[in-house]
Amino acid sequence: MQVNYSVVGTNDMAVTTQFYDQLFGHSGVERVSPADKMTYWLESDFAFVTAIPFGENPATKCNENMVGFNVGLAEEVKRLHSLAIELGGTSEGAPNQRGPRLSAYVRDLDRNKIYLSA
Repeated sequence: MQVNYSVVGTNDMAVTTQFYDQLFGHSGVERVSPADKMTYWLESDFAFVTAIPFGENPATKCNENMVGFNVGLAEEVKRLHSLAIELGGTSEGAPNQRGPRLSAYVRDLDRNKIYLSA
C-alpha cells in the first residue's frame, strides 16, 4: 500500500499556487488546475493538492497533520527548507539528522506543516 495523494487547505489559491510552483520548480512535477478551488502538482503515481474548502469555513492550519516529501538528497532538503522560508513560509525545524534521515520541517503560507527528508 502507498499514499497516492495528499490535500492541504488554502484561503488564497493564487498565493498558494505561486508558493508551491516556486517550491516545486526544479522537481519535475506538473501543475494542473482542473477547477478554481483545487490545484494539483502531479508525478506518475502521486498528487499533492491545495484546495479552498468546499464548506463555508476558512481553511485552517494542520496541527498534528503534515505532508512528507522525500526529496532524495540532503542538499535538496536544505535548499527547499531555505526556499520555503524565502517564499514566506516558516521553519518548524531546521535541516538536521533525525534518526536515519536528514530532515526539516516548514509551514506553508496557510500554516500547513510540510516534512522534507532525504
